[in-house]
Order: sequence, then structure tokens, then C-alpha cells
Amino acid sequence: MSAHRLRWLGATALLLLVAVPMLWTALEALRSGSQPAAWRALRQEPPLWHALALTLWTGLASTLLAWWGAAALLAQGFVRQGLARLLRGLPLMLATPHAALAIGLLFLLSPSGWLLRGFSPWLTGFESPPPWPTTQDPWGLGLVLALVAKEIPFLLWTAATQLQRDDVRQRWRAEHALAQTLGYAPQRAFWLVLWPQLAVRLRWPLLAVLAYGLTVVDMALVIGPAAPPTLAVMAWQWLQDVDPATYAQGAAAGVWLALLVLACSALWVGLQGVLRRALAHGRGRRGRTAGASLPARAGLGLLVGLYAAVLLALAVGSVSGVWAFPAVWPQSWTLAAWQQVALSSRTAWTTLWLAAGSSAIALVWSVAWLELAPRRWDTAARPVLYLPLVLPAVLWVVGLYGVGLQLRLEGQASGLLLAHTLMVLPYVLLALSPAYLGFDTRCAQLNASLGHGSARFLWRVKWPLLRRSLASAAAVGFAVSVAQYLPTLYLGAGRFASVTTEAVTLASGGQRSLTSAYAGLQIALPLLAFALAAWLGRPRRFRHAGAP
Repeated sequence: MSAHRLRWLGATALLLLVAVPMLWTALEALRSGSQPAAWRALRQEPPLWHALALTLWTGLASTLLAWWGAAALLAQGFVRQGLARLLRGLPLMLATPHAALAIGLLFLLSPSGWLLRGFSPWLTGFESPPPWPTTQDPWGLGLVLALVAKEIPFLLWTAATQLQRDDVRQRWRAEHALAQTLGYAPQRAFWLVLWPQLAVRLRWPLLAVLAYGLTVVDMALVIGPAAPPTLAVMAWQWLQDVDPATYAQGAAAGVWLALLVLACSALWVGLQGVLRRALAHGRGRRGRTAGASLPARAGLGLLVGLYAAVLLALAVGSVSGVWAFPAVWPQSWTLAAWQQVALSSRTAWTTLWLAAGSSAIALVWSVAWLELAPRRWDTAARPVLYLPLVLPAVLWVVGLYGVGLQLRLEGQASGLLLAHTLMVLPYVLLALSPAYLGFDTRCAQLNASLGHGSARFLWRVKWPLLRRSLASAAAVGFAVSVAQYLPTLYLGAGRFASVTTEAVTLASGGQRSLTSAYAGLQIALPLLAFALAAWLGRPRRFRHAGAP
């Protein structure tokens, strides 16, 4: 059998291995949420339209602010040739799961939180927490803040994977320099020449951010509005009910969310086209973009400061004992929370093996797919492979649960691993694709001219040169798995608990120290994965033959 035919068969097997469960999950979810009686009951829910309006507001506002913030920071970093400095703190931000960030913000911004304690009672006069809706506010501002803070680093990181490609970076640097010779200021040259090209490459990450903002559950449970909540939280609450009719209503709400994501995505893509045309018409107006760099620098400082404050709040909260308002610091310190976390080592072990297993499987599959699949196959299959990114989490988990029941995988370790792998795989593929597809093909030609086979080329040349990208993609997959809440909750069937399910559950209670400890562990595990990836991807150092 020829090598071409083997390659074709391998790519077909890889595609079927992932596309079948993904399409099966999506169809099962749509089937569960398409009962006419459930749709009629859903339309008769009094808080439905208020929840829908909150969902649109929080999802669209957070996506727009995150998109603008990431673009402004990229413009500043590219123009000032400071991308490396800009991206230095991204691993820590990416390693912070959504739920942990929301819990930290809750401890900062709540009426009894650290922010108000710092000004009480000497400035505010408060001797007890005021009845202010600073978290879980009815306008969803806390949720918008949390989403923006979490999604800007993700967009920066996905953009960096494009800008760090040697071929792209050199071409864009030349185009940027050429635009400046024509009289454009550096900032304006970036927006007119480079940003339209980069924005097209970031379409899938942007749609993932939009879909997550419209359908988020774990962050909304911690810091989102509560009366009424967003539509995703309402759907999650209905899906918790044992009544089949109420469960079907929750699945129907998930379909509503999917249609909402589809409509908003189409609107967003249309607006991007209008913006590109507006930029094209503005090419004749040269000059400076006044005041663009200062807000970007201030925005970066605010983002870094916010993450530092969240981490400090969680660290202090995890070892706090008695901490009465308005004291800035705890009156007593204790390690009881961490001792309790250490006693529940099974939870940490479950999180570790799920994250390590799912990220390893996703990385192996992604490498095999990018190596074997023709480019046109890859382009055509991306919408299917990215289904977990753009489908609402509550709807996706309904499909996963239905598939798990049919395959008798509910409450089984294999079913939970399958669910995590399907959620992790799109992120790993998204992270690895720019570097892998941008690899210089001349290296393969040179390898062949020296008489070496393709296997030797992969092991001795290509994969060693791509080890930084491979390690980073695996770390991203690890972090995504650690952050999974709904798949663990549903497919685990109560038999498997992770640090995320424990942290989100505890956030609704009053155990500040234990909640902080679990949130801290939720951050520490992905951070260790990113640290290991940085160590594995460090540049190789060569010594001269005569050096000691």
C-alpha cells in the first residue's frame, strides 16, 4: 500500500474518531431540547425575557471589551516591540481558572470584601457590611468584569501564537515599516495594515469567547446576577431537577442559547466586515492615533493588578481564621482549610489524572491530525472539531449525558475522561495549529535530500523545534480540563469530585477559608503545568567543543 493511501486512511480514521462522538453529542443535545411541550413551558416562564436580556448584555459587553482591550494591548506591544514583555505574565493569567478568578473577585468586591475593608470605618463609617449589591448585582456588572479579566489573556495568547510565527512576524514587520514610510503613524499603521489580517486569524478564538460569555455557568453562579440569573444558570437549575418535564425545559433553554450564540456570531462577523471596510476607507487620513498608548499601558497595569489582588485575597483567605468586619487583616491565622484539602487527596488526584490524560490524548490526536490531514480536510473539519467551543456548555453537557447513558459510561472513569478529552481537544488544536502549520517546509526537503526518512525528520528535527509549542498546547489542555465544571458534574454522576466542582459548591456557602484553599489549588495545578511547559520548551544551549 502506497504512503499516500496510508496517509489518507490515517486522516480518515482520526477524523471519524473525533467527529462521530462530537456530532453524536450535538445531535443528542438538539434532540433532547426539541420537545414542543418544553418549548411552550419555557416561553411561559415569567423571568425568561429578563434572563435573556441579562445574557445578551453580559455576553456581548464582555466580548466587546475583551476584544478591544486585547487589540489595544497588542497594538502597543507590536509598535513598541515589547510583545515578549507583554506576554510574560500570561501563563499565570491563563492558569487561573474562571471559577477561581470569580471567587477571588467575590472576596474582593463583596460588601464584606477586602476592598471595602480597606476604607472602613475611617472613610466610609461602616462598622458592618452594607447591603450593597457589589457582587451578584442585578445588572451583571460583576460578571462582565470577571469575563473581561479572564478573556483578555486568552485572546492575547492566541494572537501571540500567530505573531510568534517567523514567517508571519517578518512579513508583518515589513508591511508595518512600509506603511510608516508612506506617512502613517506607527499606531495607525498597525490598525490599518496588520490588525485586519490578525483579526481574521482570530475568528475562532473570538467566537469561543463570545459563546462562553453568553453561556457561562460556573462564573455566573459565583459572581453573576441571581434574581433572575442568566439564561444559562436557569437552564442549569432546570437540568438539576429530577422531573423529566423540567429537565426537558432546561434542554430547551440550552437550544435557545445555541440559537442566541449563532445569531450573535453572525452579527459579530457582519460588524467585523463593516469595520474592515471603514478602516479601508480611512486609509487616506494619515497622522497619529493620539492617546492610544497611554490607555493601553494603564489597562495592562489594571489587569495585572487585578490578578495580583485576586491571588493575594485567595492566599490570605485560605489561612484566615476569625476575620470580623471591618478588620483589614484576620484576627487569627490557621492552616485548617489546607489540612482539610490535604485530607481530600482523592479530589486532587481525580483532577490530576483527568487533566493529564485528556491533555495527552488531545495532544497526540492533534499532532497526528496536523501531520496527516490534507490542508483542505483540516479547513473543512474545523467547524465540527470546534463544536465544544461554540455550543453552550449546558446544551453540550446534555448531549454528553445522553451519549454517556446510551454507552453506559455515566459515573465511569472512562466516560469522564472521554467528556474531558472532547472539551480539551479544540483548545489544544487551536493552540498548536499556528506553529505546526507554519513550520518551514524547506526543512523536510533538506532532510529528504540527505537521505533520511520522515520518521527520523519528525523525531530529530520537527518535534524538537516545535517542543515549546507542543508543551504550551499540552499545558493549555491541562488548564482547560482542570476548569471543567459541568462535564465533571454530569458525567461523574456524583462519584467523581474535582477541585473545580468543590470550589464552585463551596462558593455558595460561608466557608471563606476552605473556598479560598480549593480555589488556590485550582490555580496551582495549571500553574505547575505551565511551569513544566516553560521548562521543557526552554531554548537549547550549546557549548563550544573546547568549553569545560
